[in-house]
Amino acid sequence: MFFSSSETGSIGINYGRIADNLPTPSKVVELLKTQGFNRVKLYDTDTTVLTALANSGIKVTVAMPNELLSSAAADQSYTDTWIQSNILNHYPATQIEAIAVGNEVFVDPKNTTNYLVPAMKNVHASLQKQNLDKQILISSPIALSALQSSYPTSTGLFKTELVEPVIKPMLEFLRQTGSYLMVNAYPFFAYAANSDTISLDYALFKQNPGVIDSGNHLKYDNLLDAQIDAVNAAMSALQYDDVKITVSETGWPSLGDSNEIGAGQDNAASYNGNLVTRVLNGSGTPLRPKDPLNVFLFALFNENQKTGPTSEKNYGLFYPSEKKVYDIPLTMSETNKSLTPVAESPMESAQAPVAGVGRSKVPVSGGEVSVVENKGQTWCVANGGYSEEKLKHALDYACGEGGADCAPIQPGATCYNPNTLEAHASFAFNSYYQKKSRGGGTCDFGGAAYVVTQAPSKSLLFFVIYFFFYQYQPMYFL
Repeated sequence: MFFSSSETGSIGINYGRIADNLPTPSKVVELLKTQGFNRVKLYDTDTTVLTALANSGIKVTVAMPNELLSSAAADQSYTDTWIQSNILNHYPATQIEAIAVGNEVFVDPKNTTNYLVPAMKNVHASLQKQNLDKQILISSPIALSALQSSYPTSTGLFKTELVEPVIKPMLEFLRQTGSYLMVNAYPFFAYAANSDTISLDYALFKQNPGVIDSGNHLKYDNLLDAQIDAVNAAMSALQYDDVKITVSETGWPSLGDSNEIGAGQDNAASYNGNLVTRVLNGSGTPLRPKDPLNVFLFALFNENQKTGPTSEKNYGLFYPSEKKVYDIPLTMSETNKSLTPVAESPMESAQAPVAGVGRSKVPVSGGEVSVVENKGQTWCVANGGYSEEKLKHALDYACGEGGADCAPIQPGATCYNPNTLEAHASFAFNSYYQKKSRGGGTCDFGGAAYVVTQAPSKSLLFFVIYFFFYQYQPMYFL
């Protein structure tokens, strides 16, 4: 099932079909397999598509459209028939793992809100009759507009008028069935509407100073994490901390109208590429650092018959011809390959410029440590405001499964002093950060670390010295 003991999150894709020029479902399945997608989310239960996905090894989330909710809520015999026709006729050859009952129901102009939870319960009861309620989970994607408050992140609350009638019953249902909340989150919309106050780098997972939440004092280095944690905070306020989140839609358009600020191929490639790296890196959000993110990108294709602004037609990673709109890594192996620097000899690595930008040098004279300032210079350091327990957990991960070289901070070793948790964590985090070539999301550790662009204090510079003069490992700068 979606939530396992895996240390990394998963990347899926939304396969929308509001277009008249898409390849056949069988060709789409081959495309999914060649691109490494093992999860796909549909917006219906189209027989041709589900048949094409049979025996593909791809896990599938299907959907019950909003217009069926009133019938599903009114009569369980309706959901019995629906399950038979749309699920049992394909399962298990087609690996259906979840059913999205409705989509963004709270913003549906047809006002289907009151039908949502009864429909979810009836669908679940119909699955129980077939002994499939543990294999196929039920959820429903919500939009961020369901929140009454989302900034600062710690103030996240659901709209008052939704809480008692639908939010609490839905969360209780998700808790009882072991399911998760689906959330459609789009930093693009927030940035386009507030480009004067939101940094583009913050929205695109690029290096930026980050935002400190004034309520919980956690540091956010990207907008998607902040949006997700606003929903987490809203659930926590209702005492549903144990319900997890799947990002059922997120993406960035490669083309937009003149007033759609930020739309474009470069930004779309940055957002989706950095997001994939961040998800497959395995870290959770600052509020829930131990819960890896599971994300469905939106979308597989550009869809020429979608209505609305130009951006709506241009969220695809692929054109209908199956040609990529832009090139980004989609799997762990591709991500690692894209982050691997060109090999250099040890002595060259301390001086040679990268992409026309000189590297910083760390001269040592008379026992004093100094740093020659250089534009773009970065380090990964521990977040001193983080709890000792969580900082220690992040340190253990970096030195263990993360593969950071922590030998120099062992008792009696070169960089053991200063013997503080923050100094040792900073060494380990920076080791991991440089090892990963400062890739997006590699200086995070669930909020326990962050990137700095000014020289750390001398007590933390031992790790810088170590990289240059003990390991001959290069420091990589933007």
